[in-house]
Amino acid sequence: MRTTRTLRTALLTAAVAGLAATALPTAPAAAAPPAPKFLSAGQWPASLTPWTAGPVHKGLPEDGSVCTAGTIPAKGTRHRDFRTELDTGARQTITVAPTAAKAKVLAAELRTALATCLERLKEQEPGLEGVSRYHGRVNVEEGAHVYSIDTSYPEAGSTDIGLHSVGRDGRTVTVLEWGQLGDLDGAPLKGFRKTTGTAVAKLH
Repeated sequence: MRTTRTLRTALLTAAVAGLAATALPTAPAAAAPPAPKFLSAGQWPASLTPWTAGPVHKGLPEDGSVCTAGTIPAKGTRHRDFRTELDTGARQTITVAPTAAKAKVLAAELRTALATCLERLKEQEPGLEGVSRYHGRVNVEEGAHVYSIDTSYPEAGSTDIGLHSVGRDGRTVTVLEWGQLGDLDGAPLKGFRKTTGTAVAKLH
């Protein structure tokens, strides 16, 4: 009898435990955070012809970026190109780093890459002249910084102006590049600063 009673008690205990386990709520699986959002075509500074936005691609662009090539990792990176019907184009690159600390380091490295870009271009292209300027911080999230690079080939009589910025929100870093024929006087610097603020605020 004792053996039978012991067996019944064990079975009853197991049954109660099973019911209790069934009654416990199942914790939902953690949802993946939403991917950072890109700018839309209409959020770039106004141009003589409308902007057109290309698709979002994973990884780095095949043609690279003049100033930031070799700095941005392919892992965790996506990019999107924009263009107008005239000689104006732009690109946004977004990288999600493993941690906020690594994103901070990446943003600092990108700032250095932009600040030293003109000197490196001059080393690679004899005859190139230009002026590089830092246009200050944009107060959004962890901050963004704006640069311009004004280049010319006197022998060819051509001039190009590029506006660049890098900004960070947590562990997400974005780089904006805008370029067209001409010089800084004809570039929408104020509008580009606004676009930079919009881009960083829109990430998350």
